[in-house]
Amino acid sequence: MKLLVFAGSTRQNSFNRRLAAAAAQMARDAGAEVSHIELGDFDVPMYNADLEAKGTPADVVRLKELFYAHPAWIISSPEYNGSYTALLKNTIDWVSSPIKSDPVWSSGSKPFTGKVVGMLSASNGALGGLRAQSHLAPLLLNLKCWLAPNAYALSRAADAFDEHGALVDPAAHRNVAAVVEQVLWAARRLQAD
Repeated sequence: MKLLVFAGSTRQNSFNRRLAAAAAQMARDAGAEVSHIELGDFDVPMYNADLEAKGTPADVVRLKELFYAHPAWIISSPEYNGSYTALLKNTIDWVSSPIKSDPVWSSGSKPFTGKVVGMLSASNGALGGLRAQSHLAPLLLNLKCWLAPNAYALSRAADAFDEHGALVDPAAHRNVAAVVEQVLWAARRLQAD
């Protein structure tokens, strides 16, 4: 099963980037073919219809291809002011925007429809970024994604990882693994139909 993993953050010491890396490793250990990407590696400007009219940026097309090629995704979302990040929203806005003259990408929903998505979040706060997930879920459902019922919000994230990036608490490890396993299971079932 091909799994796409990414965090909605570019901060160097981001808890969500660490959590995405931990989830990616768990998925590899479970036998998945994992593409762990960093959104900061893509040159994607702030979405602007006037800019788009001049031509969709090449890295946006690369992201469309990556999103489409993976039936299963794990997104680790930071929480900014009770919601997900502008980076994550901007990425989704670009990837979901149709390229009118392109026969492959003329449908904005093509990269999203039927994808099985697991949500993670990490925060130093007690809720672990749970409010970001509550805002992200309707956006993904609107784009015709399937959301895994299992989701996990990692609280007190500053103390959650060891020096190698592994989760210290066995319960946290089990909770992240449960999200990964459910996403892979559901994606396999949907691919079989």
